Amino acid sequence: MEYLFSIIIFSISASVTPGPNTLMAMSSGLNFGARRSLPLLWGICLGFSLMLFFVGIGIGQVFVLFPQLTIYMKVIGIVYLLYLAYLIANTGELKKEAKFDEPLSFVKGILFQWVNPKAWVICVSAVTTFTTPGNSYVGKLLLLTCAFLIVGPLCVGIWVFLGAFLKQHLTNSNYVKSINMFMAFLLTLSIIPAIKALWLTY
Repeated sequence: MEYLFSIIIFSISASVTPGPNTLMAMSSGLNFGARRSLPLLWGICLGFSLMLFFVGIGIGQVFVLFPQLTIYMKVIGIVYLLYLAYLIANTGELKKEAKFDEPLSFVKGILFQWVNPKAWVICVSAVTTFTTPGNSYVGKLLLLTCAFLIVGPLCVGIWVFLGAFLKQHLTNSNYVKSINMFMAFLLTLSIIPAIKALWLTY
């Protein structure tokens, strides 16, 4: 029971704290409302849980054997997150090509996890902390995966509905624009650890 409690606490704290996933969820809720953001929410939560499971069964070893792949993934992740920050910052402007026309899809929510630096850190930390090699390894990994799959929609969903709440109560487009700029700034800040790690690699 203590083991399960620890997993639940870890999954809640990892899922609800600010990061690329939560910022994207809040931005989607703010600009498109809760209902239209649900596919992204489910994509994020399912995508992360799948990523956690695959890292646990050994895909992480691929990056140990081929460390150059880690560098490529970091570069792709940094560039993509900067692009998303740019889109968020420009949402609400008259330039149609510079903003989100529709929320990210369910599939994009899944794929987004693989370029999300925080998702990688959480996956590796979770697997190394809450699983041990042996006969019970797969069972513990499945329990860990299910915990995030259950807790994730509730925690990330808070950010979606927070964004949707602000959408309903902020009638001034300048306020919405300011919040989008602030979230883009926070998303950019979340990339700094990945940039530092990449810089130290060289």
